[in-house]
Amino acid sequence: MAQRCSKRRCVTFGVGCPADPHAPPIFIIPTGPFERIDLPSRGAGRPGRSPMSTLENLQSQILAAVAEASDEAALEAVRVAALGKKGSISALLATLGKMSPEERKTEGAAINLAKTVVSDALAARRDILKNAALDARLASETIDVTLPLRETPAEQGRIHPLSQVMDELTTIFADMGFAIAEGPDIETDDYNFTKLNFPEGHPAREMHDTFYFNPKPDGSRLLLRTHTSPVQVRTMLSQKPPIRVICPGRTYRSDSDQTHTPMFHQVEGLVIDKGSHLGHLKWILHEFCKAFFEVDNINMRFRPSFFPFTEPSLEVDIQCRRDKGEIRFGEGEDWLEILGCGMVHPNVLTACGIDPEVYQGFAWGMGIDRIAMLKYGMSDLRQLFEGDVRFLNHYGFKPLDVPTLAGGLSNP
Repeated sequence: MAQRCSKRRCVTFGVGCPADPHAPPIFIIPTGPFERIDLPSRGAGRPGRSPMSTLENLQSQILAAVAEASDEAALEAVRVAALGKKGSISALLATLGKMSPEERKTEGAAINLAKTVVSDALAARRDILKNAALDARLASETIDVTLPLRETPAEQGRIHPLSQVMDELTTIFADMGFAIAEGPDIETDDYNFTKLNFPEGHPAREMHDTFYFNPKPDGSRLLLRTHTSPVQVRTMLSQKPPIRVICPGRTYRSDSDQTHTPMFHQVEGLVIDKGSHLGHLKWILHEFCKAFFEVDNINMRFRPSFFPFTEPSLEVDIQCRRDKGEIRFGEGEDWLEILGCGMVHPNVLTACGIDPEVYQGFAWGMGIDRIAMLKYGMSDLRQLFEGDVRFLNHYGFKPLDVPTLAGGLSNP
């Protein structure tokens, strides 16, 4: 019967128990994958000499343990138990020194053959386990190549739709030869109203429409500009005609609802020259609308209106079709007001030091937020300023998608 060493848990094969020399000779094999087997002595005076049948039995048990090893760690335990320094087959090889030359020749060959067979089996099983582990890893780390690629850090950010629309505007008008003019957000009453032909007592000068700062000692008051027209005034005062500029920027009015916010964005255009007329204005606005809304053709309607700084003044409508909450431009029978324009009033030219008998010009203005909402289907102007990341992820643009007339203004 199999028996356990009385002195310690042995892990080698030997003649007798290493801890108890008087114990009967046994195979001492780890209690893991093998069973411990009693080995009767092979003759008087030759204790521990194992018969061939017992060696074959040991080899069969080791090979069975090799075949049952489920991973490389278990296989390594089998190898150590069989071929390690204190392994079963290593212990058998250690007994060869006590044998006669004839026995050493016969049994040594058998033990070495068993060692070779076990080593080959270990190597073959190791290859199988490695391949199985690799297959399992490949299966667990499989990438679905049909899924879209994960964005790189440089592409994860988003350009705000207002910034994108400003880039689109400047791209279109720059192609027409317009320069960009800028001015301060805090303006004087003179530049914001007086030089633009706003008379005293005009409603735009009232507190409920304009953000005023506290009065200065001389009684004058600075204000937040209500439109970007003061930039036109500054341009005419500092630059001689001909003038061709656009003036994008922030503006402020005391108003807030679904289509108005206290701070919003405008873009205005100004052309001053000796021969400029309404035909030029109509062509510029027509080409702009086609390019901005990315349609091949669009009909426009000019209606008489009134603005203090232009004469004559015009409201501009563009052709559209309203269908299921969407607005499509360049088709349908509906009209949508989009901007105001007109010929620069002679009083404005005179106030800016330009002779209205020699030069004349035209100007227009539109809300950047409004045309952004119309183009990209936004329903509430206030969402543009709430800073909601979900809104930005939906309506924002990738930072490397620079708008161009050739490649498309808003290609995804």
